[in-house]
Amino acid sequence: MNAGLSGMSLQSRGRAVLLTVAAVFWLCVVSVQAVATNGLLALQERLSNHVAQARFAAAMLGIKVGSLENGKTYFEHNSRKLLKPASNNKLYTGALALDRLGPEFRIKTSLLAAARPDAEGALRCDLIVYGRGDPSFCARFHQGSYNDLLGPLADKLVASGVKRIEGDLVGDESFFSGPPIGATWTWDDLQSYYGAEVSALTVQDNVVDLVFRPGRVGAPARLTTLPAVTPLVFSNRTETVAARTNAGINLYRPIGENFVHVSGRLGTNVSSVSDSVSVHQPARWFLTLLREALNKRGVKVGGDLRVVNWLDRQVTPLDLKSLVELGSVESPPLAEMVHHMMKPSQNLYAQLLLLQVGKQVETARNASLNTEDIGLAELQKFLAEAGVRKGEALIEEGSGLSRGALVTPHATATLLRYMDKHRHAGLFRDSLPIAGVDGTLKNRLKSTAATGNLRAKTGTLRYVNTLSGYVTNRSGERLVFSIMLNNFGAAGGGRAEVDALGEMLAESVTR
Repeated sequence: MNAGLSGMSLQSRGRAVLLTVAAVFWLCVVSVQAVATNGLLALQERLSNHVAQARFAAAMLGIKVGSLENGKTYFEHNSRKLLKPASNNKLYTGALALDRLGPEFRIKTSLLAAARPDAEGALRCDLIVYGRGDPSFCARFHQGSYNDLLGPLADKLVASGVKRIEGDLVGDESFFSGPPIGATWTWDDLQSYYGAEVSALTVQDNVVDLVFRPGRVGAPARLTTLPAVTPLVFSNRTETVAARTNAGINLYRPIGENFVHVSGRLGTNVSSVSDSVSVHQPARWFLTLLREALNKRGVKVGGDLRVVNWLDRQVTPLDLKSLVELGSVESPPLAEMVHHMMKPSQNLYAQLLLLQVGKQVETARNASLNTEDIGLAELQKFLAEAGVRKGEALIEEGSGLSRGALVTPHATATLLRYMDKHRHAGLFRDSLPIAGVDGTLKNRLKSTAATGNLRAKTGTLRYVNTLSGYVTNRSGERLVFSIMLNNFGAAGGGRAEVDALGEMLAESVTR
């Protein structure tokens, strides 16, 4: 009987141990779940308190936050309200371009003529430079150098045997149909770098960079243009003054002109001031720089410089089959162009990519509508594939410079979720600015949990600030978010308020 009792005792003890282990495991699970639950509740409370502040009473703030791992929504506030996206618009354009064109897509610029050069190297006809919207003829794609931007194109012509051109140098920008600015861009943006005209023949972002340095006191400030050859004419009415705090340079280029009025004062205590101004009719500037590059290589242009656009080609169509291609230059792959569009938030590139998608669809369907409209129609088809409901993304052009575009935070978060599983997800994600590291987020969210972690597209217009992208929180969970602040007129334009929300997400514990 004692042996039996001992056996039962051991059995009971074993059962007790198992029950104890199970209880401890259950308590650990409950404890972890409680921490996650409490962490999520704490995040939701912090976000709720932030958006409830009185300073947002007259504004419209929309937010959508969710998990990329379990698909759950963690927080939303006005997430179905239509708001101005500003440059969050580029998320849509970049995703569309990667999906429809592919990361290896390249854009070709061709040198065309009715015949080849003769035995003496004379081209006894016009040379047509046929552009297709390559944005890479600029310092950004050439290690920051402004020198010989069109040298590669000139080298191709020299290699074809051309030593002189007896006809005209013709810049054909007819590849895209429609006006040279995006829909609903405003007139007061058009002289700035972010409102540069769009052309199938684009050079140096269609912008001249300016550097002002003080002269003698009482004399005008000294002006340097980059590149040196530009179509702009300057009326320099600046004045160099003794050191003062209210000195500044003002620029005014009237619409449709290349004459720039420069005024203001520059103190002798200032080493230099940089600015920029966009160029009217950039295709003509393209030709000017190409002629200069040809001259450097000993190729003379005997005729005039002429630009032909889409309206001209409606009257006199271009028969590509009847022309000889003497040479061509291809752009870097599209993945690189998307990178250079997203990181610095480059409006011209965004619009060119939207038009490029439109042109590919137009070519496939033999359509003849405005290229921008065709691109936007294709965008809506893509968004439907991504799960964005009709009416939640009312986009008008490629960049976000439009004041008429409207999207919901829910739509942007849906797009971001879709692109996280896309075949080009890595390229899309890597194109986004990184908090505290590069692009438009280089100087934001520094020394926070978001630094080197949060990847997002910024957006800024007057009274508009947006931030949408991805972040990994302190518990290692990947979150997707869209923060859109509109109609906010406080100092700083809402950047600090938006960044505070991004920091909360990075600091959160949700599992």
